[in-house]
Amino acid sequence: MKEFYFNHQAEILGTLITLVILLVTRLLSVQTIRRISRISDLDENRGRLIIKYVLVGHSVILVVALILIWGVPIKEIGTVLASIFAVIGVALFASWSILSNITAGVILFFTFPFKIGDRIRILDKDLPKPLECVIEDIRAFHLHLRKSNGELVTYPNALMLQKAVALITREAKDSEGSEAV
Repeated sequence: MKEFYFNHQAEILGTLITLVILLVTRLLSVQTIRRISRISDLDENRGRLIIKYVLVGHSVILVVALILIWGVPIKEIGTVLASIFAVIGVALFASWSILSNITAGVILFFTFPFKIGDRIRILDKDLPKPLECVIEDIRAFHLHLRKSNGELVTYPNALMLQKAVALITREAKDSEGSEAV
């Protein structure tokens, strides 16, 4: 065991430094997202979703860094990665709309001008008349919209970025912080 430590001191030190850096950046990223979510008065579930995306990104960076630090032969990894990327490429091409909705969900988290409880009108030429509804929930792939007749409509996040959306009324909060409609 001592021989292993002696022969791989640089790799072990590099691994420890990488872990510390990624843990610090992970902590700072999560705190920043929570702060943005709180300042923007966004739904807590939306914040958690974006945090999950960031944590997955940090994990990918960690794996790549460890591969580079430990000097795993690129030729051997190349064959494995080529196979993995081929499968992922086919899967992502087959589910392009899912990927675009996830991306739109991230964009909407940081820039979406509407909140849960707002009454909106979606102006879509493909609909027979404008869709007027209240935002009930904002999820990773779609929004839950409630029409005045009680009907629940799921609307893809990507379309919220592509279509004209008008704010009709914003849900007010009274002095005690509870919601008043």
